[in-house]
Amino acid sequence: MRWQRLFEDLEHQLDSEWEAERAALDTEAERLRLSRLTLRERLVELVGLEIAVDVIAADAVRGRLTGVGSDWIAVENTAGSRAAVVPLDAVASIAAAEPDLLRSARPTRSHSALAERMTLGFMLRDLARRRVGVRVVVAGGTSWTGTIDRAGADHVDFALHDAGEPRRASAVTGHRIIGYRALRTVHLDGSAG
Repeated sequence: MRWQRLFEDLEHQLDSEWEAERAALDTEAERLRLSRLTLRERLVELVGLEIAVDVIAADAVRGRLTGVGSDWIAVENTAGSRAAVVPLDAVASIAAAEPDLLRSARPTRSHSALAERMTLGFMLRDLARRRVGVRVVVAGGTSWTGTIDRAGADHVDFALHDAGEPRRASAVTGHRIIGYRALRTVHLDGSAG
């Protein structure tokens, strides 16, 4: 009888050690998985949800996350204005409901190969092609309204004119070359976001 209890105790100890080791391995595997998770992957999970984006050296952008490119996001203002484009490098933090943030740590959506190839330059070239009026905010908080004339590999040529005005030579008050690294937000139609 005494031997039976001894074996049962040893069996329970072995089971406990196995469970502890398995839990430690599971915890380490989860840490490793999270260490490989990118901000972009988490943002893909938040598409369609209300978020607030704190932007480095610029005003926050709040609204519904409508798109995620390879290095930018688009947020539609809940007040009804059009979208703001924010380079991922300008994102300081994202605020969202806790269940959404927790769910975003376990990506389930399939990755769009097209969206992953749509760079900030691609997006800005499209805005230039469409002649969309924008308000750009750069590092330091300076902002200008106008139209993107051209988008290069790492910069845009920007024609300054009043918000809501079509880009006409007579309306242009100046020009700027703006490096992508300086861009904080691009508000479509000169909206405040």
